[in-house]
Amino acid sequence: MNRRKFLQNITLGSGAVLLSFNGFGQLLSSKKSSKLTILHTNDTHSNIDPFPSNHAKFPGMGGVSRRHALIQKIRQDEEHVLLLDCGDIFQGTPYFNMFNGELEVKLMSEMGYDAATMGNHDFDIGLEGFKKAKRHAKFSFLCANYDFSETILSGETKSFEIFQKGDLKIGVFGIGIELNGLVTENNYGKTKYLDPITTANSVAKELKQKGCDLIICLSHLGYNYPDSTRISDRKLAQQTSNIDIILGGHTHTFLEKPTIEINKKGKSVLINQVGYAGLYLGRIDIDVEKGVTSRRIELK
Repeated sequence: MNRRKFLQNITLGSGAVLLSFNGFGQLLSSKKSSKLTILHTNDTHSNIDPFPSNHAKFPGMGGVSRRHALIQKIRQDEEHVLLLDCGDIFQGTPYFNMFNGELEVKLMSEMGYDAATMGNHDFDIGLEGFKKAKRHAKFSFLCANYDFSETILSGETKSFEIFQKGDLKIGVFGIGIELNGLVTENNYGKTKYLDPITTANSVAKELKQKGCDLIICLSHLGYNYPDSTRISDRKLAQQTSNIDIILGGHTHTFLEKPTIEINKKGKSVLINQVGYAGLYLGRIDIDVEKGVTSRRIELK
């Protein structure tokens, strides 16, 4: 399919939704005059090619080339764009087995990702394998609650990064899931797991003190675990302060529109996740004058 025909065939998994909530109240009432477009993916799991045309659920959908073309089109239309990923980049197709994650990272760099966090499957080639694949990354891996100080990944990741987009200062940080029980111990070695709630509160507070207008958490905790004490994106939102948006992964949750949770300060937090395998591209537009809209773009 040529690029022009593809762009004409893009459909929205859900229409643009105006989100009126107080989480962005200070930002939207400020004198800043910027517009920001946030694009996000999660759990792409080494899916480079589209799904086969005879696939039972997602015939012909997905594929890196389509995602790349769409991202390029959006960047042509919008001045300020952030492209983010919420982990589990690796594992799921023969591409991973053949190239040990290097192809996935090279393609993300080509698409111009700004930052990503690590999911449990990003440890499947061990710390040494991840470090080797990461050499090809032209973006940062943000992992606030994985302490790699006693491992070969010491200094290879950051807790957070701050992006300046027009008048807006955006703080982005990553929070990962407990590795014990999900990942073979040899694959994460002496990595220390820090409490996600305590860490998120600390990092978000620091970003607020640094003057960030918007604070985004890239989470690989999972969207929700009913009747469980496990920390999820929804619990993270409820038990923290200063986070405006949580972009999630791990549970492969297809949200037709973002969920809104109330945080410890009584302010709203937007939570979004777009399934898995690169079938959708999440898009959130923040316009200081007009408000916030969200859509889920289906790649087919």
